[in-house]
Amino acid sequence: MSPHIPFPLREAKVEENQPFQPNLNVALTCPDCRIHPPHIVEEFASGDLVCGDCGLVLGDRIIDTRSEWRTFANDEGDDPSRVGAASNPLLDGDQLDTIISRKDGGSGIAKDLNKVHGKATAQKGERNLVQAYKEISAMCDSISLSKLVSDTAKQLYKRVEDEKLLRGKSSDAIIAACICIACRQERVARTFREICALTRVPKKEIGRCCNALKAKLQTSTSVMNSEDLMSRFCSNLQLPNYIQKSGVDLVRRAKELGTLAGKSPISVAAACIYLVSYLFKHPKTTKEIANVAGVSEATIKAAYKSLFFERENLIDLQSLRDKPNCENLTFDELVLP
Repeated sequence: MSPHIPFPLREAKVEENQPFQPNLNVALTCPDCRIHPPHIVEEFASGDLVCGDCGLVLGDRIIDTRSEWRTFANDEGDDPSRVGAASNPLLDGDQLDTIISRKDGGSGIAKDLNKVHGKATAQKGERNLVQAYKEISAMCDSISLSKLVSDTAKQLYKRVEDEKLLRGKSSDAIIAACICIACRQERVARTFREICALTRVPKKEIGRCCNALKAKLQTSTSVMNSEDLMSRFCSNLQLPNYIQKSGVDLVRRAKELGTLAGKSPISVAAACIYLVSYLFKHPKTTKEIANVAGVSEATIKAAYKSLFFERENLIDLQSLRDKPNCENLTFDELVLP
């Protein structure tokens, strides 16, 4: 796979150890100078190709591909250049269609003509792709995901449609799986519960689509870990940065000792936030953390119980007291499980 494209289309395999073939590329050089690489100048005023070293005219009647009129930034109206808009790599076809302008002085006729012309020339497959891209963009914007995640999800959706990787699955389920994998690809993982609330697709269906896509794409999506969730959960709970850093350290220490082995990353992050919030005298109840993390209060308390009994091994109070905002820390502030 190409490192620059998250999910490139499959390309034909190139055979290794191919026999030598001559270079058939055509290069224009000056017959008098014979300098390589040549210095060829295009003079659009006269329509000539001229050698920049000796002045020999190599061709005439060249086509001027620039704008037909000069355009100034302060002038009103669009650029009169007739080259069209940039092509969209997420859509099929050459995209060299004619578009009727929607501006006609306020009569509304041009707007209706533009709408009718768009329906007449639009292809069904392309219309479905555009609609799916709009849904992906709207969903990513609603949970504050970056444009990079949105574009990655669109590329993945296009590949799924082009290669028919998920036959029989609904469009909503495919979109949900694409957003989930794109988040993990860009290391801004979202839980299945969050994707389910966003797309209204059952968690089991999202999980099946994600597993099927991972097997067919053979992509290296990172596993969601508790450290990635800590910053988002702490931000939603309005906890200071030093509490967030201490929570991340606690998660890593708990992983090293295996204190919460077998627990889900969400449960581990929620329990660590519950402990450090009381330790640093910014207490948050299990109900508040459960609403943010999307787990039950009983799950948080069960994981917190394991952390509480191993608190001496997990947290070094002496080193924490040397840091700012961490004076007078004691385990007496912790809630008994």
